[in-house]
Order: sequence, then structure tokens, then C-alpha cells
Amino acid sequence: MMGSLEDKMIGKTISHYKILEKLGEGGMGVVYKAEDTKLDRIVALKFLPRHLLPDEETKMRFVHEAKAASALNHPNITTVYEIDEVEGECFISMEYIEGKSLKEVIKEKKLSIEETLKIAIQIAEGLNTAHKKDIIHRDIKSDNLMLTDEGVVKIMDFGLAKLKGVNQLTKTGTALGTAQYMSPEQAQGKEVDPRSDIFSFGVVLYEMITGQLPFKGDYEQAVIYSILNENPESLRSLRTEVQTELELIVNKALAKSPDLRHQKAGDILVDLRKLRKELEFMKEQPSAKRRQPSIAVLPFTNLSADKEQDYFCDGMAEEIINALTHVEGLRVVARTSAFVFKDRREDIREIGKKLNVEALLEGSVRKAGNRLRITAQLINVADGYHLWSEKYDQDMEDIFAIQDEISLAIVNKLKLKLLGGEKAKLVKRHTEDLDAYNLYLKGRYFWNKRTEEGFQKSLECFWQAIEKDPTYALAYAGIADCYDLLGWYGYLPPKEAFPRAKAAAEKALEMDNALAEAHTSLAGASEFYDWDWLAAEREYKRAIELNPSHATAHHWYAEFLSHMGRHEESTAEAKRALEIDPLSLIINALVGWLFYEARQYDRAIEQLQKTLEMEPSFIVAHFFLAFPYVQKAMYNEAIAEVQKAMDLSGRGIPLFLAQLGAIYSYSGKRDEANKVLDELHELSKQRNVSPFYVALIHVGLGQKNQAFEWLEKAYEDRDHWLESLKVDPMLDSVRSDPRFTELLKKMGLEK
Repeated sequence: MMGSLEDKMIGKTISHYKILEKLGEGGMGVVYKAEDTKLDRIVALKFLPRHLLPDEETKMRFVHEAKAASALNHPNITTVYEIDEVEGECFISMEYIEGKSLKEVIKEKKLSIEETLKIAIQIAEGLNTAHKKDIIHRDIKSDNLMLTDEGVVKIMDFGLAKLKGVNQLTKTGTALGTAQYMSPEQAQGKEVDPRSDIFSFGVVLYEMITGQLPFKGDYEQAVIYSILNENPESLRSLRTEVQTELELIVNKALAKSPDLRHQKAGDILVDLRKLRKELEFMKEQPSAKRRQPSIAVLPFTNLSADKEQDYFCDGMAEEIINALTHVEGLRVVARTSAFVFKDRREDIREIGKKLNVEALLEGSVRKAGNRLRITAQLINVADGYHLWSEKYDQDMEDIFAIQDEISLAIVNKLKLKLLGGEKAKLVKRHTEDLDAYNLYLKGRYFWNKRTEEGFQKSLECFWQAIEKDPTYALAYAGIADCYDLLGWYGYLPPKEAFPRAKAAAEKALEMDNALAEAHTSLAGASEFYDWDWLAAEREYKRAIELNPSHATAHHWYAEFLSHMGRHEESTAEAKRALEIDPLSLIINALVGWLFYEARQYDRAIEQLQKTLEMEPSFIVAHFFLAFPYVQKAMYNEAIAEVQKAMDLSGRGIPLFLAQLGAIYSYSGKRDEANKVLDELHELSKQRNVSPFYVALIHVGLGQKNQAFEWLEKAYEDRDHWLESLKVDPMLDSVRSDPRFTELLKKMGLEK
């Protein structure tokens, strides 16, 4: 039938178009190459098949396509010239494209990552224009994307496009589109928005990178099942040279939930452009210079008679670290990893290798009364030779100038160029009061001990610093950090700790809105207590923007993303935190915890065991390790880990005792679990006890009503452990209960 139609059409003139040859056909029409005799140009004519002319809905959709495409004017969208009906033929006249479909290109060759990004950015630019006009394509696929001979992408076929203010052509519940490229909501016949196009675009990206589709099946329903329920193979398992950043972009686009995807084409366009720029920069660098300049600042040695001056020596190093993190292009190892080598006699070159840096700064401080003698040496790790060294004999009042001079000398010797704004940040002083500065250094010294007593001493120091200088924003940020962790570890009730953390962080930001530390503290309070997920993420991103080398911001943000179920993004943030702070015990343990929440139990166990090899007495790693053991029914091992944590910290820590009770309940040791419940009840008269962990004991005992009573209490008490509700495997046995769904909704973790 179509053959006879072709015979009739070739050579025929419709209106002022002379038909030259047939280009292709599909369900919505037949496309011909034609000559526009009025304007003397070649065009493509898309005809609605005559047998579909009586079908009003099909005809409306055909007109709809012309209106959608003609409303857009962009080099990456096919231009529509006109729509007409002549001699019983309904057709659209559009731009004729010399080239091939992306589907054909993918079949013919393996696209390089550079080619993929070039094509992807053009698709995103075209989609961005459509979305700004409130037009959703609804059928993005490699067949509908043309590449001209010059490499320009053209988005075609707006036949299924959804326009703002135009009634739907199909009822909700009917899936339109091509099954392999449909978003989950589209496959279910639900209402769609620009995020549906993002998902389809993600499928195209995956196809360009791997040469295959992410969701497969022998028939349409099997494909749709895969889209709704299965995750595609990892990009890097199919193509090893794929950058982590590219995999994250694709994974985010392919998220099942629209809320977890890029929200509009402009968002994914920003990510793609950024990645292309980074790759171009790396390509332009000579191979010998590709390695990013990097440094670790070791704790300064205290040569003073007074050993209590350790805080000052540590503070000197920490202040220089904080200053250097503002230098673009310089990787600075975080304090935690650098301070691992305090009081350890190791070869400088070995330390450099362990920290993966090219330069080390070491120094010493001798303090007598108001006089200081400070020495500093910048050492090249490769050969152990000094790049720079200096000795300072100054009064205490000159300490800020000395720190500035050391920081600027490092930048100079590493041949880094400072922009004006960066230099200002490098030598920025948060206080001119030496007493306040000393108290701040003492506060951070005690805070880094991560003990209840340390936090209390730290608070005293920070408040005293503020008494000396009421405008000392960093001291307020320190107070916020204290209360955030006093609440997190359960040393204070949430309603007591986190509002104080938030108030202190906001006070710090009133004084200095560019403090990454304060934005991180505020993010923590928003996450742990307010459960304001949007505000928390906004603050984490702002902190990282202000100081990309702030390991704590990456660390806490990674944990936040895991709680939201965004495991790929979480892993990427944790990786960045580890790059900055490779020897941090808490960050290494965090990676294991993230594997646990992503239900990769073997990897979680392996990572946490590696952390304990670094420091066998690290309590948090023992605490975390018990959880994946429970999921693998290795109850004896789980109990042993909690008991180690309790031996190291004392049985009086409610969190570890409650965890032990939960493991007893899951392993069938009901009597032991009930004894722990009694013990926790007594302990709660003196200390804060997490209702969430009491709930876990009841979950393990199969006592659902009691479990939900305690979960509700956790909600009322703002127990921060409740934020893991969406992903914690320990709660799987109660997830089907309507009360669980209701609790997720109350917390804003589910719509």
C-alpha cells in the first residue's frame, strides 16, 4: 500500500512543493524530500497518511506537532516552516537535514567521551529552550535526534509534545512514547513534566556511552517492568574510562523518582558543560604538569617548656591549612589526616607518599612569655629537599603576620597564581584580639578530641573568646559545631542541642556570610533537627562552594544524600571527602556506613575492617560494623563489635547499649533484649536515650505496636537517627505497615 503511495507522490507537486524522494516513514507519517519552488530550497515534508485523516485525535496530534516545533527557535531544534492541507493531503513543511540519526551513528561507531559530551550538550541546549517555553517533548530517543554532516544536533518529532495551556490528547493512564526511553511516570500513564524528558535524555546518554540501552526486555511490558523496578548495569562496568562525574550525571538523570533527577534541562546542561570544561583543561595540560599541586601541613612541634602550648602549635598549623584551602588549584590535605603524624618520627618522603602530596610544611614553635620563635620548612616530597625555610623571632602580636607570610611563601614556592579575591581570603583575619584567638585555638583543640568532656571544654573556650571579641564569627561557628555533635552523639537531647547549634551558626553567618564552617553547621542543624531537607542541601552546597576543601562539608553532605536514597551521589561526595582527608577515621568509617545503607553489606564490612586496621580502638567503626553483620545474620560477630565499643567507652553510653539490645532482639535472644530495655529505662532517668534505638529493639522482637509508639516518640523528640528511616535495613520488616508510610510522609521523606 505504501509502495503505491510512494509511486504516486514522487515527482508530484503539492502546493508549491515538488516531491523528490521518500526519506522514511513511521506511525505518525511519511517523510519526503521536496523542493520549495517559491523559495528555491530543499525541505522535508511530513505527510499524515490518508487513512488516518478521518481520525480526529491523530490529526490533532499532527497539528499539535507543528505548533510545538514552530513555537521554538533554536539551532538544535528542527525548524518548522508551515502546516497545510492541500488536495486531501495534510503535511508539515520543515527544515531538511543532511545527516544521520543518532541511532544510526551509535550503530556505526563507538563515540568517544568528548564526542558524547559535545552531542549531549547540544541536546540539552535544545531541550532547555523547549522547557523554558513550557513544551515537553515526551519522545526523546536516538531516532528523533539527527546529526548534520557538520555535527550539529537537531531535535525532531514533537508529535507527542505537551504544551502549556493545551488540553491533553490522551487520557491520564495511557502511556505514549517509545517504551525503551519512557520515564517511570510516563510508562505508568501519569502526568509528566520536564523531568520526564530528563529521564529519556538519560537513556540516550547511556546509549551513547555504552552502545546499548539501559532497560531491556523481549516485549514492551518486560521493558516497562525493567524501567520501574531494575537498575541498569553500571556505566563503568561496561566502559572503564567513563569518568565518575559522568556516571553520576547519567545516574541522576535515570533516577526512578522525578524528585531525585535534575529538575530541568538547564540543570543537567550546567553539569555537562562543567565536565566538558574539566576534561578540556586536563587535555590542554602537558603530561608533566597534569598533577594538581598538593600540600599537607603537619602539626608544628611544641618546643616550649610548657606542654600545654600544644594547642597553640596545633592551631598554627590548622590556621595555615584553613588559609590555603582558599587557593584555587591547590589540594590541601585536611587537618585530621595531617595530624595523624603528630609526635611520630617518620621519614618526610614516606609521610608525603601516604598523604599523596608533592609538598609538606613542617615547623616548630618555642613560646616564652610574649616572645615567639617559629621555624617553618616547605619540603619537596620527591627528593626531600627544602623548597623554602624561614625563622621568625617575633612578639606574640605578630602571629597573624607570620601566618600570612608563611601561607604566601607556600603559594609562591608552589608557583600558584593568586587572584585578588583569593589573596584576600588567604590573609583574612577573623579577629585582631590575640586573647580571643588563643581561646579559639584551645576550643578547636578540645573539640577535635570528640569526647563529651572535650566538647564541654571547647564550649567554655569559644564563649570566652566571644567575651573578648563579640564579633568573632569563627568562635560562634565553633559553638555551633559543638552543639551539633553533642546532639549527634546523644550527649544532649536533640531539643536542647540542635536549636543552640542553629542559633550559633546563624549568628556566625550574620557576621560573616562567607564562612564555610558556619554554613556546614547550619546545614547539620537543618538536617538533624529541622528535617528541612531543601535547606540542609542548600547550606551544604554553599559550604562546598565557599570552600571545596572543607572535608566535613563533603562528609556530612554524603551522609545526607545517603539518607535521601541518593546513593551514587553520596558515594561521590564521600570520595571527595576522602581525597581531602585520606587518613580520617570518621570519613573512612562513613564510607562503610554508606555501603551499609546502600545494602552492599560485604563492601561495608570490608571497608569498616580496613578502618579498624588503621586504628583498632576507633569506637565508631565498631559501632557501624555491627549493622552489616546483623543483615548477614552474623549475630555473634555483631554482638562482639558492640561489646568492643562498650568496653572502649563504658556501658553507660545509651546508644551502644540500645544497639546491643537491638541485636539481641534480631538474633532471637529475647530475654537479653528485654533486660536491655529495663536497663535503658533506668538509664533514661539520668541520660538522653534514643527512642529510635528503643524502637529497633521492639522491631526485632516483632512487637510492631510498641515499635511504632517509640518511633512516634522519636518523631516528637526530633531524634536525629530517624532521618535514616527511608533507607535503614533494620526497619525492613515494618515498611509495609501503613503507619510507616505515614511517618515517612510526616518527615517529608516521601510524598
